[in-house]
Amino acid sequence: MSAGAAAAGNGDPRPEAPSFRLTDSTLRDGSHAVAHQFTVEQARDVVASLDAAGVPVIEVSHGDGLGGSSFNYGFSRTSELDLIRVAIETRTTAKIAILMLPGIGIREDLRRAADLGIDVARIATHCTEADISQQHITLAKELGLETVGFLMMSHMIKPDALLEQARKMASYGADCVYVVDSAGAMTIDDARRRVALLKSELDCQVGLHAHNNLSLAVANSIAALEEGADQLDGCTTGLGAGAGNCPTEILVAALERSGIATGVDPLAVMDTAEDVVRPIRPDQGVIDRDGLLLGYAGVYGSFLLHAKRAAARYGVDAKDILLELGRRKVVGGQEDMIIDVAVELERKAADAQAAR
Repeated sequence: MSAGAAAAGNGDPRPEAPSFRLTDSTLRDGSHAVAHQFTVEQARDVVASLDAAGVPVIEVSHGDGLGGSSFNYGFSRTSELDLIRVAIETRTTAKIAILMLPGIGIREDLRRAADLGIDVARIATHCTEADISQQHITLAKELGLETVGFLMMSHMIKPDALLEQARKMASYGADCVYVVDSAGAMTIDDARRRVALLKSELDCQVGLHAHNNLSLAVANSIAALEEGADQLDGCTTGLGAGAGNCPTEILVAALERSGIATGVDPLAVMDTAEDVVRPIRPDQGVIDRDGLLLGYAGVYGSFLLHAKRAAARYGVDAKDILLELGRRKVVGGQEDMIIDVAVELERKAADAQAAR
């Protein structure tokens, strides 16, 4: 009996081999939550603990992917290449993945990461812009990497339109294409319909990357599995952009309790969450008003810290910034619009005050 079966304690038979693969993105998406300030020591500890728990894939990059350390997206405390290097040196069985957004990262960034010994390249675009991923997916395959297409903000278009974009990534050679709920705006039905359609129409694997702004990340991930998803993502303690990601340890526990093998030791990954990751940001996991608003308004998760800073700088309410960004359907790569909106709100408030 697996550790998961023993922990579930209900005596039900279950398959020992997992039917899907789990990627933990604490050291990539979690970078947003700590303003990209991970240290080498933190990366080493997280990788060692996740690897020992049996997590099969660990993603490591700047929150906005290779090359993301910049004025626009936030400077890293530690070079992502150093974080990737220590992850590769530390892991024993886990694969090391990176994320790359064409236009933020360049082909040479991908080559450097490949030279270090990464295993998986995840190439991300906005959900309507899959065509800009072609040269990067092609290069990743030429470099001998497992390659994943990442369709961000997948809630913004209908399932049929998402399928057309997914077909492009698959045609470029992607081994898996992900439905990515970057804003945590998907309901269970939203996630289920998108994953089901891609599974029925694509020859490659299909994955789901869930955020927890509406507190649905675990439920959406389980729904995706019920529709045949091959890959799922999580972050330990949910550490991630906005209100956070699907919490790895909760997802593993919920699946094991449901009789679904994960290949991950649920007790060990709980220890990782509590003893290794929780001290990095103790308040992670609380879905406050701003985090909930991201999901409600459909705003990109990594905008939250930027919006809070802009709100403080210009003396406006972060809530108003987020709602306006949602109305304008602003997407990743348009971080400059956060300042524009904050300035406009400040001017409107000043005009209203002067008119009194």
